[in-house]
Amino acid sequence: MSNINAVITGVGMYLPEYRLTNDELSKMVDTNDEWIMSHMGIKERRILKDKDKASAFMGAEAVKDLLQKTGTKPEEIDLVICATVAPDYFFPATGIIIADMAGLKNAYAFDLHAACSGFLYAITTASKFIKAGTEKKIIVVGAEKMSAITDYTDRKTCPLFGDAASAVLLEPTEEDLGIKDYILRSDGVGVKYLHMKAGGSLNPASAETVQNREHFIYQEGQPVFKYAVMRMADVSVEIMERNGLKASDIAYLVPHQANLRIIDATARRMELDPSKVMINIHKYGNTTSATIPLCLCEWENQLHKGDNLILSAFGAGFTWGSVWLKWGYDPK
Repeated sequence: MSNINAVITGVGMYLPEYRLTNDELSKMVDTNDEWIMSHMGIKERRILKDKDKASAFMGAEAVKDLLQKTGTKPEEIDLVICATVAPDYFFPATGIIIADMAGLKNAYAFDLHAACSGFLYAITTASKFIKAGTEKKIIVVGAEKMSAITDYTDRKTCPLFGDAASAVLLEPTEEDLGIKDYILRSDGVGVKYLHMKAGGSLNPASAETVQNREHFIYQEGQPVFKYAVMRMADVSVEIMERNGLKASDIAYLVPHQANLRIIDATARRMELDPSKVMINIHKYGNTTSATIPLCLCEWENQLHKGDNLILSAFGAGFTWGSVWLKWGYDPK
């Protein structure tokens, strides 16, 4: 099975309707549009306002969009891998709920947790199943209701995050397409800089943790920014160098949308023209594991079969990585 690659054959997405603008945020915390744009590059973000709906709902809607666009029947799907840091429940897995909501009756499912690098970890995991020949059609979905774990009294973090879900379909191919190479890394030094203080087995929920607002994202911005700029750029250049790829060979960099300055620094290290960088952070903010597939959805009609894409991400933990893939189809 060594000649089999896993190739993306379709994409789908779901975005909540509500747009939370910087001007509206400035009425909630001490911030303003100029500060957010200069520090983060974000103009607005989508928020799922319905309290009865969460990550699984958005993930299922993204999967339904994917199935409709590709003409795939729900019963054809063998496996669902959901990348998320905002699951509906501590257990069961959000992927199981997504599969049920989308009618994927023949698929088994599980969640994968690697923070903002989750999508990269998930598609490389899925590619192993494809290459082994055990599954033929796998959906990887990033689904994140980040507003549920965002502290809207914290001016440093609340402008960053938005809600969204996006999904890709992976299938086997013997063509020179699909996931060609990947580099994934992690380093536990990052735990203290970016985490949720309470809610896990180390610090279970209590009246005190709720009162102290410890069930929201905690981030020390400067250390995270420093590590992200260095690691995300390093790994993107590394995957190019070890595969003999030059900037002229790359159709697009598809970066995790965490901070515009991090994206710009990565592109400069890769010597890429800004026109070759997918950027939508200004519209959606950081949707964690959904950012990269969301870019693929938005640029789908500009991609062509055989295009070289470099996917790159950095997340809590720390986790980071890069994937080189050749796009699988022409605009539909």
